[in-house]
Amino acid sequence: MTLLSRLRGEEQIDADRLVERVDAIDRFVHVVAGQLPEQRLIGAHTVVERAGARLALSRDHTVVALAGATGSGKSSLFNALARLDLSPVGVRRPTTGMAHACVWGNLQGANRLLDWVGVLPRHRFIRESALDGNDEAALRGLVLLDLPDFDSVERSHRLEVDRLLGLVDLVVWVVDPQKYADRVVHTRYLQAFHNHKDVTVVVLNQADRLPPAEVTRVLDDLRKLLDADDLDGVPLLATAALHQPAIADLRGLLEHTVAERQASLRRLSGDLDTVVDQLSDVVGPAVAEDEIDRDTVHGLTDALSVAAGVPAVAEATERAYQHRAAQATGWPVVRGWRRLRADPLRSLHLPEGPVDPSTPVGTTSVPDPDSARRAAVSLAVRSVADRAAGPLPAPWATAVNTAARSRLRDVPDALDQAVARTNLHMDHSPSWWRAVNGLQWLVTVAAVAGLLWLVAGYALRVLGLPPLDYPKVGAVPLPTVMLLGGLLVGLLVGVLVRPLIRQASRRARRRAENRLRTGVAEVAREYIVAPVRAVLHSYAEAREALESARS
Repeated sequence: MTLLSRLRGEEQIDADRLVERVDAIDRFVHVVAGQLPEQRLIGAHTVVERAGARLALSRDHTVVALAGATGSGKSSLFNALARLDLSPVGVRRPTTGMAHACVWGNLQGANRLLDWVGVLPRHRFIRESALDGNDEAALRGLVLLDLPDFDSVERSHRLEVDRLLGLVDLVVWVVDPQKYADRVVHTRYLQAFHNHKDVTVVVLNQADRLPPAEVTRVLDDLRKLLDADDLDGVPLLATAALHQPAIADLRGLLEHTVAERQASLRRLSGDLDTVVDQLSDVVGPAVAEDEIDRDTVHGLTDALSVAAGVPAVAEATERAYQHRAAQATGWPVVRGWRRLRADPLRSLHLPEGPVDPSTPVGTTSVPDPDSARRAAVSLAVRSVADRAAGPLPAPWATAVNTAARSRLRDVPDALDQAVARTNLHMDHSPSWWRAVNGLQWLVTVAAVAGLLWLVAGYALRVLGLPPLDYPKVGAVPLPTVMLLGGLLVGLLVGVLVRPLIRQASRRARRRAENRLRTGVAEVAREYIVAPVRAVLHSYAEAREALESARS
C-alpha cells in the first residue's frame, strides 16, 4: 500500500462532533471548578482555549511545522519545499531563532492565523505568484513553518518550539542519519505525540549521504524506535533537501493534507484525547446522588439530636405536660402550691406553639453539648462522607470530605434555631383537662357548700337558736355527704387521672421528639448532606461530560 493510499483511508473527523467534544471539556472544567486541584485542569483549560481559537480562525489553511535538531537540515528542507531561500541555513550552530512562515496562496487570508501562532510579520512570506502558473496550486492553503532548533543552546529557542508545537496542525519531525536515535527527540518530543499520530510525520533527511542499502537499514531502525514511542503507523519518509525528486513523497503528503483540510481537526481531536487520558483517573464508576443511605443519615440525625439537646427538651416536654395537667386536673384547693414550681419547658425558653417563619427567635437555654457529644457528631459526619466517597476516585473523595465539614461551624446555631422554631403543641389544653377541671370544681363547690352548711348549723346551736333540720341521705346528713363526698371524689378523680396524665405525657414527649428530630434532620440535610450531594451531582455531571468528550 502506498503512502497516499494509506492516507486516503484515514478516518475523517466531523467538525460538529469535535465542537461537541470541546464543549464537553469546557462543561467538565466548569463543573469541577472548586472540586479538583486547579493544577489538574491546566491541560483542559488550555485545550478549550486553543480549540476555540483555532476553530474560529481560517479553516482553509493548514499549518505545518518543520521541527528538528541542529544540523538536521530542517531549514534547507523548508527552502526546498518553498523552492526559494527564505530561512537562513547554518551548519555548526542554530541559526533559526524565530519561526519563519511560507504561505501558499493569499497571505492576507492567513494573517490572522499567523498572528495567533505568533509569527512576526517580517518572517512571513508568500510563495505562490503569477510566475508559477499552476505549479504550486496543489499546496494552496499551506502555511509552512520553519521552527527554531529544539536542542538549541538558547533557552528562548526551546521555549518557542514548545509553544509552537502546541498550536500547529501537523508536525514534520526532521531527523538526520547521525542523530535519528537521539534520546531527547524521542523521550521529550516524539513520545509526547502518541495521541497525535494522525498529524505526525517523520522525515529522515540527508538520506543522500548514505548508500541505498544503509538508507533502508536506518529507516527500519527508525521505524522500530517510532513503534517503541507508540507512534506505529506514522508516515516515515526519506528526503534529501538538495534534490527536488527526493522530496516528492513529502510534497505529495503535504498536498494531500492541504486538500483534505482535516489536519487542524485531527490535531484538536488528538489534543482532546490527551486531555481525556490525563483526566481519566479523576472519574470512576457511576454514583447516584442519593448514594447516602437512610441508615447513615439516620445515624447522623441521632448524633445531631443528642448534640441539640432533643432528649432534654423531650423530657422537659413530658414533665411540663405532667406539671400542667396536674395543675389543671388536680384538687383546686392545693393547686396554688403547684404554681410555685417552675415550668420545666418554660425554663428552657422554648416556644410552645407555632412560630412565624419570618419572626426572628432568640437562643434557647438548652445546655451546650459536651465533648463526647461533639465527638459523636464528628464521627457521624465522617461516616456520611466515607459512605458517599466510598466508590469515588481520590480527588473526589477529598472533595466529599471537605464538603461534609464545610458548614460544621454553623451547625450549632442552626440546631438551636431548629429547636427554637419547633412547634411542641403545648400551647393549648386538651378538652379532657377541661372536663376533669369542671368536675373537680363541681365537687369542690359541693364540699365547700356542705362545710358552710354544717358551720351554719353549728353556729345556730351555739347561739341557742333553733337548729337546722338537715336533709339526710340514709342516716347521714346531706351537708356531711356533700363535704366528705366532695373531698373523696376530688381525691379519687386526682388518683384516677394520674395514669391518663402519664400516658398522655409520654405521647407528648414522643410527639415533641419526632417534631424536634424533623427539624434536626432538616439541618442535617441542609448543612451536611446537601453539600455532599452537591459534590456527587458535580461528579455525575463531570463523568457524563468526560464521557461525551471521548472520541
